[in-house]
Amino acid sequence: NFFYKGRDHDGALVSGQLQAVSASDVAADLFGRNITPIEINETKGAGDSKSRGGKSGSALSQLFQNQGIKLEDLIIFTRQMFSLTKSGMPLDRALRGLEASIVNPSMKRILRDVTQQLEKGVDLTGALSRHPKTFNQLYLSLVHVGENTGRLDLAFRQIGKYLELERDTTKQVKSATRYPLFVLVAIAVALTVIMMFVIPVFADTFLQLQAELPWQTVLLIDISNFFMNYWHVMLGAIAISWILFVRWKATPKGLRTWDRRKLRFPLMGNILERIALSRFARTFSMMMSAGVPIVQALGVISRAVGNAWIGDHVLKMRDGISKGESLYHTAVKSGMFSPLVLQMISVGEVSFNMDELLEEVADLYDADTEYELKRLGAAIEPILIVCMSGRVLIWALGVFLQKRDFDRVGTSHEWRD
Repeated sequence: NFFYKGRDHDGALVSGQLQAVSASDVAADLFGRNITPIEINETKGAGDSKSRGGKSGSALSQLFQNQGIKLEDLIIFTRQMFSLTKSGMPLDRALRGLEASIVNPSMKRILRDVTQQLEKGVDLTGALSRHPKTFNQLYLSLVHVGENTGRLDLAFRQIGKYLELERDTTKQVKSATRYPLFVLVAIAVALTVIMMFVIPVFADTFLQLQAELPWQTVLLIDISNFFMNYWHVMLGAIAISWILFVRWKATPKGLRTWDRRKLRFPLMGNILERIALSRFARTFSMMMSAGVPIVQALGVISRAVGNAWIGDHVLKMRDGISKGESLYHTAVKSGMFSPLVLQMISVGEVSFNMDELLEEVADLYDADTEYELKRLGAAIEPILIVCMSGRVLIWALGVFLQKRDFDRVGTSHEWRD
């Protein structure tokens, strides 16, 4: 979080707060908004309350966080703002009406605070930027462009379409992975019940028979004993491993490493990569059509793709463009795009319709993602069948071999009698 002061194109003093990777990113963002920065300071929570206008600013920034605000709530708000701004209704009146109609209490508090800021003379972008967990940098950048061009309704329409595509993609991924996850959970539950409740009963029976058991049965009994004796150790190890993993992923290096490895996952890696590249192309297209400078746009996009590894490549593209390289050459050096996509970028750069071609690139990636998601179920189903068959085979071998030894022991006792 950075607190800045600067002068706009009219020479008026402006101030506010932005989220960025570094102070240079904040400066590039401000120059893209036609604001000349005078002062940029990094803020660190409550200790910066004085620089933001006293304790009330810090308290509000802690109070109005993204608590219980879902993507669907944000989509509804954006749609309503598009309709209200298109009709020419004043912003404060529109937000008052939305506050009265929205059910979500967290969203109500945010809209109340935004309305109060508007009544104090703060622009809409500055008022929304007080809630970075709800309105990300992409949202704020497009709203700012809409305010400066007088087409705020178009900005909200673009944001609404983007959010709807994000929602649809998320639903497709969840739908494709719901069945495999359900089967895996069912296998885990069944395995736990068998190991902890079923096999111990058979083990006691065979212990009384004193029969020589086959190695498959002995292995099942040993695994069951391990479950029975060390289940609490296993749960503790899983919990500790999960906590360590979450903490490691929270670090910048850990997040980049994890996001890089996700792209190499079998079956899902290509889908995740296409989703990230689709976000890159669609967001880039939106910001180009809105008139956002390309350097500022790439800085925002690097945090909007949803993958830190790809975001680093986008930042390298931004650095190359800042040095005077063309978008096509920086895209080639990034190694992220297929030859077809690179060709479309090259044509768009020459013909000056980059936004339209990037939109087509995003549609291409979305079509590939939808096709891969449909294939995902067909590809995972044989793997799940093999896993289920293997578990049933091991269990059946243990049971039938146990029964064979039981029959052998019974026949031997009858012959001796």
